Amino acid sequence: MEEVVLTEKEAAHWVFRGEGAANLVLAYTGSFPAFIGKVMRIRKAPRNGAHAVNKRSPSALTAHERLLWRDVDELISSPDNEAAGLLFVRHVMEPLLGSNYVDAGMHVLVSREFLESVEKNIIYQRPAWRVDSAQVDKHCDSVLLMSDHSLFTHGDLDSSPCISVEIKPKCGFLPLSRFISEETEIKKRITRFAMHQALKLHQGETMLLSEYNPLDLFSGSKEKIHKAIKDLFTTPQNNFRVFINGSLIFGGLGGGAEDTNIYIAKAFEDALKSVVQADDGLCTENLLTLVTEAVQKSGVLDRLLEVQKVDTVDIEGAIHAYYDITCQRCMVCKELSEEQAERYISLHSASLDESLRIVRDYLIATTAKDCSLIMCFRPRKEGDTGSISNNNVYLESTNQTFDFKVYFIDLDLKRMSKMEEYYELDKKIVSCYREMIKMDHRRSQTC
Repeated sequence: MEEVVLTEKEAAHWVFRGEGAANLVLAYTGSFPAFIGKVMRIRKAPRNGAHAVNKRSPSALTAHERLLWRDVDELISSPDNEAAGLLFVRHVMEPLLGSNYVDAGMHVLVSREFLESVEKNIIYQRPAWRVDSAQVDKHCDSVLLMSDHSLFTHGDLDSSPCISVEIKPKCGFLPLSRFISEETEIKKRITRFAMHQALKLHQGETMLLSEYNPLDLFSGSKEKIHKAIKDLFTTPQNNFRVFINGSLIFGGLGGGAEDTNIYIAKAFEDALKSVVQADDGLCTENLLTLVTEAVQKSGVLDRLLEVQKVDTVDIEGAIHAYYDITCQRCMVCKELSEEQAERYISLHSASLDESLRIVRDYLIATTAKDCSLIMCFRPRKEGDTGSISNNNVYLESTNQTFDFKVYFIDLDLKRMSKMEEYYELDKKIVSCYREMIKMDHRRSQTC
């Protein structure tokens, strides 16, 4: 595939599928066999003028990152950011999450004209606030090509309709690190997701707080998992999307989707009738039950939770290890009293190997807390008894058996150079949530 270079004339065959903070996702609609059933991820660059020029060099990683990932030979010699991202997924995340659930993808070369044409073609489909903040990074000379996991059989849509559900699970536990300060101890009681919702509300990224609680999804309890899926459906934001045969029928393309009202719910119910054989008004409920059964049966969230928990010190501990690795004066301890700083003495007296482990585990866990899970379902044809296995679910209410598969996507390499940003964001999230609680308290007193 590396020999193929996509040029301007191929841009029209790639359509906007969605976007996150760092990447745009496009799906292929053309007829070239190698691309059928594929999606492409293109890196974004901020519009403020700051961008990383994609020059070929001995390594895309900084000297400190090469030290951090020194046990992964291919990763530390990555010539560019795209290669580094792919090799991180292949050599770090895939062994942790399981090769059956991870698709590292491959690279395909692109011309600058291709990227310029793609940007022009999709700009009006992107959420306005995303367009204002970032553009296609035209300094890239390659993009990531992956299988379209919203399709059950890649490129073969005639066999049977399929429905896929994409979920951003977020962090599934409450941190208990002894390095969490008295000022931020609320993190031990309130989920990061709930606190981050307050910040998003404050910044205008959402109009209402989500009802979703990640602890329900990761609980292992069928009732709580079902509640979590239902809450995601009610307030999807950018955390819940549904596709039929690869086409989006529910959720947002790149920004937060509006809360589910009766009109959205009715259109969704009607769209499901081609796949879920239920009485009118019951297709949605049956789909939510199907997702619940598959989440519990697959056990994939148990794997994800294990990887999220490899970070045992929280960003409030990891930031100190970061300053030791980079041989900088600790900017956190600088702001603390002598008594407060005592909490972190053990971190600053740790060996280099221990400091590297702490930061590495933090970055791996952060990737696991920010990835997406995509579950694809295909109903068996009438009369197809097949074998009952861990890869299918029988939906008693519709008398249907669905084969399903599960993949983790968006397993992005988190950069060590952003450790200070992660620390500042953590403080901002807690501060904003506490301020919201104070305001709610004031309102309740005046009522």
